[in-house]
Amino acid sequence: MSSSIGTVVKCSVFGESHGEAIGCVLDGLPAGEPIDMEEIYLQMGRRTPGFDRTSTPRKESDTPYILSGMLDGRTTGAPLAVMIKNENVRSKDYGNIMSMPRPGHADYTAHVRYDGYNDVRGGGHFSGRLTAALVFAGAVCRQILRRRGISIGGHVLEIHGVRDLELDPVNVDSKLLEDLASRRFAVIDKAAEEKMRGEIEAARKGQDSVGGIIEAAAVGLPAGIGSPMFDGIENRLAAALFGIPAIKGIEFGAGFGFAKMRGSEANDPFEFTKGGEVVTTSNNNGGILGGITSGMPVILRVVVKPTSSISLPQRTIDLVTGKNAELEVHGRHDPCIVPRALPVVESVMALTLLDILETEARIKG
Repeated sequence: MSSSIGTVVKCSVFGESHGEAIGCVLDGLPAGEPIDMEEIYLQMGRRTPGFDRTSTPRKESDTPYILSGMLDGRTTGAPLAVMIKNENVRSKDYGNIMSMPRPGHADYTAHVRYDGYNDVRGGGHFSGRLTAALVFAGAVCRQILRRRGISIGGHVLEIHGVRDLELDPVNVDSKLLEDLASRRFAVIDKAAEEKMRGEIEAARKGQDSVGGIIEAAAVGLPAGIGSPMFDGIENRLAAALFGIPAIKGIEFGAGFGFAKMRGSEANDPFEFTKGGEVVTTSNNNGGILGGITSGMPVILRVVVKPTSSISLPQRTIDLVTGKNAELEVHGRHDPCIVPRALPVVESVMALTLLDILETEARIKG
């Protein structure tokens, strides 16, 4: 089971949804970096469950217990290990799924892959619960990136057809990104938030769920970072972001919108600014050309599928009896995970981009 990512800055995630704890080990961080714990608490609070009716009622404090790698508020250069206790588990809610895989979940595929020894309670190691550790790691990395002039943020672009305003791909405001990155339900247009909440509430009342789209950006990256072919910026970000449960698609810049364009519309014209800086007048390519940063904002969108755990009866199979069956999923689940997934997306971007920068710094010596 591979739950590690990174080349120089490496992150290994451990734990299961209903185990004693979850956490991660973050290795390869530069020594002496000051870490603001209040900002870590802020970012983890954006993902924490149980804050309103759009999320699961399961309440977890998600307090990070740092075991090593920090002293007097600074990184020591040793592996930074953190543990987050699981305080509010109800494993009895999963008694009826031990032999009946839940549609949309990894229960069946994990059962086959691990010969039935996987922990299915709350999804086990496949649960979105483990993303709390990713948010911790990302909250550390984004502080280091900010001191290098790089800001990361995003917003809920769409939930079940209700759409927010899009970020300006050419002139992404770093102050706007930082503001969005401090909110639990981050949108640009407050009117859109009200409609989104209405869609989520309707799904909750119907014992169902809804999905959506997250748009995120990184500004301040210099031109020339990345590689062609198989180790480009898109490759690295996509590989990491697909590690987040429920992420089923990704696009950079105009993405699938390119299918409706001609080359004359799709190409981003270059120009010099008055200060001699090279920019493009549009940013359809999302700040990346040939796998390498262009100096423009890196823009991406990910689609988040509806929460798989719903209370409506669903068809499945019984692995013990070998017969078709009907399943009703019990327990506490999000009617929509998109708002809580946003800080996870930002965190994975921060972790990946810091790793890329540290890797290239070592290569260049």
